[in-house]
Amino acid sequence: METSETVKEIRSRTGLNRKEFCQKFGIPLRTMEEWETGRRIPPEYIPRLMRYQFEYEKLVRDKQNG
Repeated sequence: METSETVKEIRSRTGLNRKEFCQKFGIPLRTMEEWETGRRIPPEYIPRLMRYQFEYEKLVRDKQNG
């Protein structure tokens, strides 16, 4: 999977639109647009950190609801 597809997939799984996603992570909207279209490629650790953050938040939510 290409990095642009990975970034899109991560964002879509969160249910957030681009603006909300960018606000959550402090990423400029233009940068996110360029990552998702493949015009720019984020450092390899960025998608991994995004995924870890949302998995962590999901675990916390599940624990609080559980």
